[in-house]
Amino acid sequence: MTKRNKIIYWIATVWLSLGMLSTGIVQLLKVKEEVALFTQLGYPIYFLTLLGIWKILGVIAVLIPKFTLLKEWAYAGFFFAMSGAVFSHIAVVDHSFSAYFGPMLLLVLTVLSWYFRPAERKIVSTNL
Repeated sequence: MTKRNKIIYWIATVWLSLGMLSTGIVQLLKVKEEVALFTQLGYPIYFLTLLGIWKILGVIAVLIPKFTLLKEWAYAGFFFAMSGAVFSHIAVVDHSFSAYFGPMLLLVLTVLSWYFRPAERKIVSTNL
């Protein structure tokens, strides 16, 4: 892995982890603004707890060494959660572009972190 790729990976991964951790905590605490947003998007409030727990566990999985399969699942979960958030905001017509910024940024960071991850954090397939 080149030094450039390692820098890209760690910058993307740190920002992704901070973003997912902070939104996960906000969702677990059921902050008033987050509850209002989820209600406006049409989701049940208990979904906040579920997403918050998954995000925090996903951050742990991405940051700890080894457990490559678990990392793949965490990246997939982040991708589905953030792409779902983007499409949820699109479905609500009165949302401005600023509503998309957070989920889109986390979606881009997820893809960057996954793509530039070091070889020891990737699943090795021998069936090719």
